Amino acid sequence: MPGTSFFSDMLQGITERGRKLLFAGSRAADVAAEANLETLCEMLLSSRGEASGMAIAAEILARWSKLDSDGVEAFLHVLSEKFGADTVKLDKAVDRYRTEKSPSAIIALHGAAEPRRQELLRRLNHAPGGTAKLVRIRQQLLASKDRSDEFRAVDSDFAHLFSSWFNRGFLTLRPIDWSTPAHILEKIIKYEAVHEIAGWEELRRRLAPADRRCFAFFHPRLTDEPLVFVEVALARSVPGAIRDVLDEGREQIDPDQATTAVFYSISNCQEGLRGISFGNFLIKQVVEDLRRDLPGLRNFVTLSPVPGFARWLARARTSEAEPLLTEEDRKVLGLLDDPAWVDDANAANEIERVLLPLAAHYFLIERTPEGRPVDPVARFHLGNGARLDRLNFLGDRSAKAMQQGHGLMVNYLYKLEDIEANHEALAQRGEVTASPAVKSLLGRNGESRRGGRSEISRPFAQVMNDRTGGGRK
Repeated sequence: MPGTSFFSDMLQGITERGRKLLFAGSRAADVAAEANLETLCEMLLSSRGEASGMAIAAEILARWSKLDSDGVEAFLHVLSEKFGADTVKLDKAVDRYRTEKSPSAIIALHGAAEPRRQELLRRLNHAPGGTAKLVRIRQQLLASKDRSDEFRAVDSDFAHLFSSWFNRGFLTLRPIDWSTPAHILEKIIKYEAVHEIAGWEELRRRLAPADRRCFAFFHPRLTDEPLVFVEVALARSVPGAIRDVLDEGREQIDPDQATTAVFYSISNCQEGLRGISFGNFLIKQVVEDLRRDLPGLRNFVTLSPVPGFARWLARARTSEAEPLLTEEDRKVLGLLDDPAWVDDANAANEIERVLLPLAAHYFLIERTPEGRPVDPVARFHLGNGARLDRLNFLGDRSAKAMQQGHGLMVNYLYKLEDIEANHEALAQRGEVTASPAVKSLLGRNGESRRGGRSEISRPFAQVMNDRTGGGRK
């Protein structure tokens, strides 16, 4: 990207001139050389020159990159304690607003309430490579934030700025294929978070065939770093197991014969951008591009994991007062404790009979304290307006999937004309839009609870034929 390279070179040139001005024997040079990070941050906030400001920002980020874990923690403490809002200025602005309530008073209050670290982060972002380094600082911050409430306000400032800097208008959608430069393909292998890519040959099987697609979002300040990517399989029907997608010996099809696009893996690449949503824009853009290029596509679905289901079911099983589970249910679910159950057709049939209605309850009824679906993948797709379309028993037999969701996989259906209505149903009324087949499982006395075969799951005999497949171990 020549334009990006030119801009980066220009920033580097300005920064180097600033360094020469700053470290040219003046008193400012002595102060800067001896200053700690807190003092340098104060210098950056008080700086008026663009070149000197970029030089100070570069110096701060260079020193930060050399900090050990204790130094990082100390720097985060400085950001938290020393660079919040000016409380004296804020008190005055509040008092003025209480008496005036004028537009100018509101503007003054807004300015006084902004923590000083927001402006500090903006100025650090001006340094060459500043955006990437700030993303890494937030990655460290998130690790510390999980252990302490002290840094929540600091993280709120990062998230506020990142939501602007990484909004959809700045992102570029790029196809990833076998001809993509190797240094980017290496990152696809590294960042794949759903179905591990064991190496180059496996990556080739996912990217090279004509019936496979991959797309990623990039940001102009992180030129060769994908933010999020999605892997797509073109198929004639909706798959119920990951082996149907990833099996090395699968039948390849002509893309023009495909009726279904399957989003089987969506991976966020930058931990420092956690909580900054890209995936919803990514899926909708990819759907539009695929419809344009392949007009024969009629169905857009996912084949998704259920990472929270096993944990939720374990809590239900340990609660003696859980009304969902009968004594018979508990006895059947006890079979899950033996890893060999997946190879026992009778045990698996019994587990399927009990597990699928519980899974329907998990998706359709269970909520977080904030009223959202409890499963993180479900929150993402349902929040984007997808429909919960089908539950797939033992859709993924990999060790990871068995541990997280007892092998369960889900198809979410993206029907463009229904996306907005589905989203509003969830956002406004807390309703999960689901297919009749999934809804039919909710009745505890329904056919599925008495041992009848549900239409939403492949027959177990077919699952048993796939016993050696189902994702990476």
